[in-house]
Amino acid sequence: MKRLYNYKSLIFMVFVLCVFFTQSKTAKSAEFTDTFGNGSKVLTLATGSPGILGLVKAMAEPFCKVNNCRIKWIKKGSGASLKLLKAGAVDLVMVHAPMAEKKAVAQGWAMERTILGGNEFYIVGPESDPAGIAAATSAKQAYTLIAEKKVKFFSRGDNSGTNKKEMKIWKTAGIVPGGSWYIVTKDFMGPTLMRADREHGYFMTDSSTFVVRKKQIRNLKVLFNHDPVLINVYHALIASPEQYPHTHHMLAEKFVKFMACPEGQIIMKNFGKQKYGLPLYWDAEYAQKWEK
Repeated sequence: MKRLYNYKSLIFMVFVLCVFFTQSKTAKSAEFTDTFGNGSKVLTLATGSPGILGLVKAMAEPFCKVNNCRIKWIKKGSGASLKLLKAGAVDLVMVHAPMAEKKAVAQGWAMERTILGGNEFYIVGPESDPAGIAAATSAKQAYTLIAEKKVKFFSRGDNSGTNKKEMKIWKTAGIVPGGSWYIVTKDFMGPTLMRADREHGYFMTDSSTFVVRKKQIRNLKVLFNHDPVLINVYHALIASPEQYPHTHHMLAEKFVKFMACPEGQIIMKNFGKQKYGLPLYWDAEYAQKWEK
């Protein structure tokens, strides 16, 4: 009996070591995009547009200065960010994929789902609007018109929050998109938007990226927006310290609280205003109105 107990203990130890090795290997293999701050403690974060557009930097610099830390950011869409969190490869994520977020919390590998702010999606397309979506009364109808006319539509197709939102609208419309008119880029928001511009196609972009890229855009305009389904709310999630004891959950919690506190929210609702003439994101108070 004692020998059997020891054997089971050995198997359990091997399992724990394998999990730890896999997580460590994943964390080491992650190629971080940028680092903010120069303190001794390190916090790792995965997100897409908020990092690309500079919001993470704007939040990280004052936080790191006070908390003697560095924040290492890796550029990933919401789906890939959550995958890294589930692998224990990052300490926290900033994502906009509500169903996947809730599932992560329910399964116990993510916690502290905190609303940070948001923006909205625009459906953009050529000024000539061959599908006639400017007259649509809903995003569902706009997508239906695009599919019926089989006009060029660009999809990120990368399991990002944007892609998840797009696929939800197609599903609501009862359409499985496909064919030569439906072009999957497997690329981030900015590059896909600019390709749609070059090739005179339709695309669903977040408002923040469109504002930042507006001066570069030659052929596209906003043809449809303001449908509640196009509202885009961001949350922060932290890796569960019980499942991932190697993560820096206390520092992660502190950073999330900073982003959600009045100081962080001032940064959020004013970000981009000086450079672009209007803010790129809403604060949490406004985004909360659209929370589901």
